[in-house]
Amino acid sequence: MAESKKYEIAVSAAPQYVAEQSDPVNDSYVFAYTITIENVGTVAAQLISRHWIITDAGGEVREVRGLGVVGQQPLLQPGDKFSYTSGCQLSTPVGTMRGSYQLTAIDGKQFDAEIREFTLAVPHVLH
Repeated sequence: MAESKKYEIAVSAAPQYVAEQSDPVNDSYVFAYTITIENVGTVAAQLISRHWIITDAGGEVREVRGLGVVGQQPLLQPGDKFSYTSGCQLSTPVGTMRGSYQLTAIDGKQFDAEIREFTLAVPHVLH
């Protein structure tokens, strides 16, 4: 089996606008996002840390790094899924998030799982 297929993690994101926590008059827009991480490889791996790049519509970029996700460092066996919900605040009604998870496989190999860019947007702002 190809080395890349042994260490393969699929990541999907489902963002949503949280109107009740937002204050558009004061340029405060809150978004929640549910992330699903699935080990589609053949080796168990533990999520160690995360790296997010958050960009608002004005071009302001924030980077967030930290251990685990929502206080956890899940161990994913082949075929396992782990989902969690978190959030972020922007000063514009539209932005994007992308990044990566850093994992360590049960055999000691360290690798990254890409989090493809997804859009955070107040409903009806984008066409």
